[in-house]
Amino acid sequence: MLLRLPKYLQVLNVNKQLSLQQMRCFNASSKSNINILGIETSCDDTGCAIMNEQGKLLSETLYSQNLMHLRNGGIIPDIAQDLHRTYIKPTVDKALEEAKLSMEDITAIAVTLKPGLPLSLAVGMRYAKHLARRFKKPIIPIHHMQAHALVARMHHNINFPYLVLLISGGHCLLAVVQDVNNFKLLGESIDCAPGEIFDKVARRMKLRNLPEYSKICGGQAVEIAASKATNPHQFKLPLPLAECKDCNFSFNGLKTSVLFNLHKKEQEHNTVAHKLIPEINDLCAAMLMATTRHLVHRTQRAMMFCQERNLIPQENQLLIVSGGVACNNYIFSALQMLCNESSYEIYRPAPKLCTDNGVMIAWNGLEKWRKGLDIITDFNSLDIEASSPIGESLIEKVIAAKISTKMMKVKLKTLNA
Repeated sequence: MLLRLPKYLQVLNVNKQLSLQQMRCFNASSKSNINILGIETSCDDTGCAIMNEQGKLLSETLYSQNLMHLRNGGIIPDIAQDLHRTYIKPTVDKALEEAKLSMEDITAIAVTLKPGLPLSLAVGMRYAKHLARRFKKPIIPIHHMQAHALVARMHHNINFPYLVLLISGGHCLLAVVQDVNNFKLLGESIDCAPGEIFDKVARRMKLRNLPEYSKICGGQAVEIAASKATNPHQFKLPLPLAECKDCNFSFNGLKTSVLFNLHKKEQEHNTVAHKLIPEINDLCAAMLMATTRHLVHRTQRAMMFCQERNLIPQENQLLIVSGGVACNNYIFSALQMLCNESSYEIYRPAPKLCTDNGVMIAWNGLEKWRKGLDIITDFNSLDIEASSPIGESLIEKVIAAKISTKMMKVKLKTLNA
């Protein structure tokens, strides 16, 4: 059934997206401003933002579930869903209030539909559909990782194509961003993500028993603890996939090695209950350095592959680092060193834009709106996807290239440099 939409939408069959020409015609004839509402519920944060046609951020709101999940020892999907249900409406209402707009002033609703926790994604999708039907607005479906890869373009003059490294609690991948909806995957994690091992190891180390770490995530706790190390080289941890000539990542073996060393030291010191081993800072430092070496090693090969295949012009050699783990200054500093040696420029979004947020969803929605991409009026065709590739995979071509790399030594004077 066709909704009673504005004239520029009524001309469409509900099974089709808006064409670029139709979008331009509407923009030229419309007297109202273009305002994109972004909704993000892919994991444990309820985020919302509103952005106008010029890319100006009119408002942003975020409800974080961090403290709740810290108390529970990790994200419990049922609890995350309940909290999203509780806070999705007030989060959107607050964003509208701060922007001094109503839903009638919103042009389109951008919402994360993939990838993520299914129970969390469903809350955002259903509320977006509710608003779209009630106020007769189109929906722009957003891929969560693509949004992370594009958000740096908000504040920097970044042209396509460029290389992106996305590192978070749920993902680790390298891709070439050729356009708003054109991504080439070079490598991804074959097991878990770096943020996940930081959280799990920090929990096993009992870092949250220390007051200074009790209200922050495991990754932040590991970074701060590592900065206090006095002998960071006492633990010898392996470099994952050192003999594999590809751009994939693996962190399970590193996690196992860290936990083995932790258990060994606990037995040595007879550490029980809430106590921590005396070498906890040094072990955090060793894990952080090993993780960093792995990220640098794979990114270095990705740069070489892009050069061999002419995927990125020499005058546009850019590396964007995004996702929650991109906030780690030690990791970012090491990647800066790699870029300096490889004649790349490096950018990362502001810390609040690296973690999950509604701003990147609104921005991705705006980028799609400008090009007339994925503007949907048939809401029955929209559904969530727990997992979804970021784009076309070139992983087999990277493996076939068998590119050898000369290991770059990370020579940072201090872990908090």
